[in-house]
Amino acid sequence: MSIRIGILGYGNLGRGVECAVRQNPDMELKAVFTRRNPEHVKILTETACVCPVSEAPDWKDRLDVLILCGGSATDLPMQTPEYAKLFNVIDSFDTHAKIPEHFANVDAAAKENSKVAIISVGWDPGMFSLNRMYANAILPQGKDYTFWGRGVSQGHSDAVRRIAGVKDARQYTIPVDSALAAVRAGENPVLSTRQKHTRECFVVTEEGADKTRIEEEIQSMPNYFADYDTTVHFISEEELQRDHSGIPHGGLVLRSGVTGWEQENRHLIEYSLKLDSNPEFTASVITAYARAAYRLSHEGVSGCKTVFDIAPALLSAKSGEELRASLL
Repeated sequence: MSIRIGILGYGNLGRGVECAVRQNPDMELKAVFTRRNPEHVKILTETACVCPVSEAPDWKDRLDVLILCGGSATDLPMQTPEYAKLFNVIDSFDTHAKIPEHFANVDAAAKENSKVAIISVGWDPGMFSLNRMYANAILPQGKDYTFWGRGVSQGHSDAVRRIAGVKDARQYTIPVDSALAAVRAGENPVLSTRQKHTRECFVVTEEGADKTRIEEEIQSMPNYFADYDTTVHFISEEELQRDHSGIPHGGLVLRSGVTGWEQENRHLIEYSLKLDSNPEFTASVITAYARAAYRLSHEGVSGCKTVFDIAPALLSAKSGEELRASLL
């Protein structure tokens, strides 16, 4: 029997989930729920339904897992606790500082309704979180470092697009090579925000816009660029579409630590991701965790979980016997 999947929200992440479900033969996409007019939403899966969000409760007994593909700022804080009353759910909530609050809200709703909810699934938070945890447990005497990029930051790109006179923009987050080299050398440097990453913006302006003002606004923008060395390039719309239409990303999680009675031996754990498509990779992680939610639900488990709580074997379509024979 296939795991029956629903998708709420059909943007970049929702389309990525649809593609990921297709690659998992034990899953089937049954429905996509959208706030847009369903007649205007064209999906790739011919056998799945496109429905208005208002009809999602009607599918309560027809889906095994509902994957929530909304944004962390306003969608998921409301949607995840609400839909955890009806479905087993997965989300990619990524506002790190608010995860404890989000967990508590979702946990209460899921437990009250005997559902499984897995939150903050993706690569950071998600796979990077797991690697930080494993590394801390293995090398308790050490220091963590996380570098993001080179990749497109969708939130920072949007912030640039909101500046008057900007027609379109892409922003890349780039690790500083010297800082990364110092970590890899075991120097355990203390690094400021500016020392770890730079930012690079490619900007298309409206005709006649003041480029000097735009550059100054970008580089002085608090919470986004003011704490970084930021380079601004003004390019044509054709160049932006030709050279910057993708959404690549990635990064590194490192832990530099020591072992031995006198802490005489140094070690470095490094986990790396290089992603052609940030949303498609995130969607692939989410889809694997949908399998775990389905299995936990059938075991009678309820409540909210994070990637820290899920046994790795629950993510795989392979049996325990197959895993021991092929991957252990």
